Amino acid sequence: MANRSYNDLAVFVAVAREGSFTKAAAKLGVSQSALSQTIKNLEERLGLRLLARTSRNLSATDAGERLLMSLGSHFEEIDAELEALIQLSERPAGRIAITTSQHAADTILWPVLQKFLLDYPEINIEVIVDSVMVDVIAERFDAGVRLGEQVEKDMIAMRIGPDLRMAVVGSPAYFARYGEPQHPDDLTRHKCINIRMPTSKAINAWEFEKDGKAVKVRVDGQVVFNSGSLRMNAALAGVGLSYMLEDHAQAYLGDGRLIRVLTDWCPPFPGYHLYYPSRKQHSAAFALLLDALRYRT
Repeated sequence: MANRSYNDLAVFVAVAREGSFTKAAAKLGVSQSALSQTIKNLEERLGLRLLARTSRNLSATDAGERLLMSLGSHFEEIDAELEALIQLSERPAGRIAITTSQHAADTILWPVLQKFLLDYPEINIEVIVDSVMVDVIAERFDAGVRLGEQVEKDMIAMRIGPDLRMAVVGSPAYFARYGEPQHPDDLTRHKCINIRMPTSKAINAWEFEKDGKAVKVRVDGQVVFNSGSLRMNAALAGVGLSYMLEDHAQAYLGDGRLIRVLTDWCPPFPGYHLYYPSRKQHSAAFALLLDALRYRT
């Protein structure tokens, strides 16, 4: 059929099933005259009379009945599939890929995800742990998790965790032997466990701040690690002082196996944020995850 219109066929099915232009017009939300013209145009293109009209009723002709039987089931399948798609949009589903650091994955993401995944079984989450800052657009991630101060300015950043603090810790045996530093500059005379950054490969200075005064100290010692667990083990063994996130050391500070020093030189700093492209249209599933991760004080 030349210039065929599937919309015209759908209109024919509606009118034939209702047996009335009035009822079909109400169902489709259009005027009776528009429906009548659509059917007239369809019949002219086919060269067949599809509907027999009288002053009292409307019925399909033999050709109309044949067309209705042929089309009816197909339109029902289409309607069912469209309804399924609507329900899919209302019932969040799909895949969300996130890049994150190990610490953020353990302390922020997983405590939320273990409930979120059970509540939304049709949402799939992929979490990739990486020590480097990742370009979420280039690497095709939906979002990333990093410290607030590391997030690029062209990204939307949402806070998902509390402020963090660094801590300088050592074992009781170490302090019994070498004493406690009273100022960050004193660290240059102590054995310290250095950190090799996995991103820059550099050994970073230890950063401190007090009363608005910032101090960076280049420390030295017997060992250099790029592993948090190794730095912790070395501190527990009395090899030297370690500079780490406060919550890493909390359990050992509580039971006395580690002692913290220079506390007043380690102020809080912005914690973890979820970052994602501002121009990307996100799914209902992603919106739900945003709400679940949002930090609420």
